[in-house]
Amino acid sequence: MPLSEQEQRLLEEMERSLYHSDADFVATVGSRRGKLNFRAAAIGALLALAGIAILIAGVIIRQPLVGIVGFMMMFAGVLIFFVPPQRADSDDRDAENPPNQQSGSSRLTQHGFMERLNDRWDRRNDSDR
Repeated sequence: MPLSEQEQRLLEEMERSLYHSDADFVATVGSRRGKLNFRAAAIGALLALAGIAILIAGVIIRQPLVGIVGFMMMFAGVLIFFVPPQRADSDDRDAENPPNQQSGSSRLTQHGFMERLNDRWDRRNDSDR
């Protein structure tokens, strides 16, 4: 079901506000997308394939413990393949700004973004009535 014109305008306004007020957050989230670590992908794929082989071997020899180990290996391989690794530069930034000394904008991003959206939504609904 498509969005109504009012909903589309509201969504566009929320997106503009997000890009305007939380540009650092958008840049951080956007920079993680699309970067593939080939070493992690290869290790994850090999681990998943080995896990599948061990899982099948566990079923063939009728040993549930071997099958469980194979499933855990397969699951770990898939996680390694799909989950992006933590970037070293983000760890450096966290070390420079301890949680109690973070800048005001990052504190607002962490604690107040959803509250600000809810307040704006409530103000709009009150002004429409």
